[in-house]
Amino acid sequence: MEFGLDDAQVELQHTVARFCKDRYPLDAVLAREGRPTDRAHWAQMAALGIFGLLLAEDVGGSGLGAVEGALVFEQLGSHLAPGPVLWTVLAGSLVDGAATGGQVVGGVLASDVIDGHALVEHAADLDILLVAHEDVVLAHRVDALPEPAPLDPLDPLTPVGRFTGLHGGEAVGGPEAAADLKVLGTVLSAAMLAGVASRALEVARAYALERHQFGAPIGSFQAVKHLLADMYVRSSLAQSATYAAAAVVQEPGDADPARASSSAKLLAAEAAIANASTAIQVLGGMGFTWDMLPNHLLKRAWVLEQGFGDADDHALRLGSTFAGMAR
Repeated sequence: MEFGLDDAQVELQHTVARFCKDRYPLDAVLAREGRPTDRAHWAQMAALGIFGLLLAEDVGGSGLGAVEGALVFEQLGSHLAPGPVLWTVLAGSLVDGAATGGQVVGGVLASDVIDGHALVEHAADLDILLVAHEDVVLAHRVDALPEPAPLDPLDPLTPVGRFTGLHGGEAVGGPEAAADLKVLGTVLSAAMLAGVASRALEVARAYALERHQFGAPIGSFQAVKHLLADMYVRSSLAQSATYAAAAVVQEPGDADPARASSSAKLLAAEAAIANASTAIQVLGGMGFTWDMLPNHLLKRAWVLEQGFGDADDHALRLGSTFAGMAR
């Protein structure tokens, strides 16, 4: 498959990158720890058309598809954009007001709900909480639930709360909506992870060119070159797999969107975690400090890897698929 971005898609990438750079500067990432979702920025995201990405123009959406969604979410991941953007985009056709930014929507898979309890990202910021089952998507108004208990997050840029009382709920989508939500969520999660992987490579490369030792940039040393080369390969592979999965979701043909999305998520999660870890190594003593960007990239990669199925889930899913094909 030959895949290239057209001029409109490249401009979309650049537009979202400029938006994120202006509002979520990475040199001030430490100041964003533990802060709630900025509703002003949320409204600006809505005005940019991000929340209506996957909706047709005749229903108030952007009229774009999964490929453009992957391009947008790659940039959001690269800039560590805050808030439950992914679930709000997925809720565009299910929850009134989500696509226009009027509702902040979070969500979990039903497999993550135990006895009505669930850990939910950005819990304190939500208006609506979705629970995606195998055959139905249920919605809960957050103001009708017990107040979520705040917890210490793995990623300081992704606050977490524990919801209780997640029984019942209003059905807002059937089996097809539930299946589409999971596949799209997996692909867009992979795109964010691919963005984290590419940002980690950029940070490590810039430092390797800037930092001198023994009178030469450390990037000229063979050991560092090998690390950066491996990061580049992982990042490129994750990006290619994610773009390909998005294209399959948009126009399936004879391909299996679920299998393509699992492949993308598996590769992108591995790339993001490995590249962020390597960036910490390249930065050396500085890289291990809390306020350095590689630490935030690694923590975000750990969090994103868990959403919509972790690496083990997707590896098992792919293994089962291939085993079935071999019979």
